[in-house]
Amino acid sequence: MLGEFKASERHVCELVEVPRSSCRYQNRRNDGWLREHLLELAREHPRFGYRRLHVLLGREQITVNHKKVQWVYRELGLMVKRNRRKRLARALRPRPVLTAPNQEWSIDFASDVTASGRRLRVLSVLDSFTKQSLALEVDTSFPSRRVTRVLDKAIGRVALMRLIRGPIFCCRKRSLGLKMPLQMIEFGFSASLETMN
Repeated sequence: MLGEFKASERHVCELVEVPRSSCRYQNRRNDGWLREHLLELAREHPRFGYRRLHVLLGREQITVNHKKVQWVYRELGLMVKRNRRKRLARALRPRPVLTAPNQEWSIDFASDVTASGRRLRVLSVLDSFTKQSLALEVDTSFPSRRVTRVLDKAIGRVALMRLIRGPIFCCRKRSLGLKMPLQMIEFGFSASLETMN
């Protein structure tokens, strides 16, 4: 600003609200020895961060503030690359296009609590094409035999049964005793029950 507007240092510092002593400050620090030493240690131990390098400096009887070690470490660009958590890659299958009723059913549990604190559960069986409710059962608990009985009542010529909340049905897969293809959907991803167990 001094060169651009041909103004005095005092006037520019007043406009920017910076003390003149801060404007005139010259860094007199000499970190050359620390830089060289940190570079040597980083080459010997490439997976060490600034904290572990600070510990190594302390073992060599070099007393330096950890914040100064961090500052020089960052200035040298010695950041250790963090390993990202590997996530399970799930292949999304396209949903089949439904053209008639009873091609696919969806089964789901819903739960609620009454004012007295009693838990109620609702088992619903829906036809995915017509959106018609084939069975709707309300009770406090649903053992596997009860679920099988409800499905036996509603059963027709269904090609695929889709379980929306898969973990509830995981342990019941064998005990349901259904002779139809089951598919489990969890948070929008589909996987067959044979691969889950």
